[in-house]
Amino acid sequence: MNGIYVVNKPEGYTSRDVVNIVGRFLGTRKLGHGGTLDPVATGVLVIAAGTARKALEFFSDDTKEYVATVKLGIETDTLDITGNVVKSKENYFLDKAKLGSVIKSFIGKYNQEVPLYSSVRVGGKRLYKYARENIDVTLPKREVEIIKLELLDCNHDEFKIKTVVSKGTYIRSLIRDIGEKINIPCTMKELVRTRQGSLEIGDAVTLEQIESGKVKPISLEKALSQIDFITVDDYLENKIMNGAILNNMYDKDIIGFKNKNGIVLALYQPYEKDKTKIKPVRVFKEE
Repeated sequence: MNGIYVVNKPEGYTSRDVVNIVGRFLGTRKLGHGGTLDPVATGVLVIAAGTARKALEFFSDDTKEYVATVKLGIETDTLDITGNVVKSKENYFLDKAKLGSVIKSFIGKYNQEVPLYSSVRVGGKRLYKYARENIDVTLPKREVEIIKLELLDCNHDEFKIKTVVSKGTYIRSLIRDIGEKINIPCTMKELVRTRQGSLEIGDAVTLEQIESGKVKPISLEKALSQIDFITVDDYLENKIMNGAILNNMYDKDIIGFKNKNGIVLALYQPYEKDKTKIKPVRVFKEE
């Protein structure tokens, strides 16, 4: 069983919970996910089965689209609605024009502070463990890119945004940073991942649909639609499956190969020592 499942993750489940549930339904442990979602979040979770697990980094690295609902007037320790309130402000005036301007100011690259409640490691230890043990720690910052960001709706108590971001961006942190600029504490109330790479929420299935046994995985070629795939003959297939370095005739940062039956064989990239050659970065051999 090889391929990609796009699951609409329900609220209250960790990404690992969903992988384990899907694994029980499918009767396999050979599963992995690309792009973690917090328990409070819902939406697109990419799960790879069998040899397709080798492609997970290409989904994690992709841009992601989210729709977030923001609660005004409070900030929590987790930066979402499940946490303990650490800041609050009751008497505030929300200037919608200023909010719109501030939101636009975040488009581009900026250094974002990682949330305390996250799995990022500092000194070999995950940050959430420092939080649970009440140990002070300096939170690292990362350069992230906000590719698109727009205000969808707004009232006195909350607003809604839609954003497309780079790998490693925390929407919780973005919301906190917006709150700091408008001088009103903000926290994430709801979050839906609506797209990861080319895989959209319209492609997603529920856990119940997977349990029914009627859902078939998406092929790697379709899931990695941003990559061009070349069909090869039996001779080249044998070379590719043995990890051969090939002549670079493709002028691509990454190229995929499939056999005459449409089965994806490997992904190749230019060879750093000789740009006239390409080398395999992933070969999808059966396990």
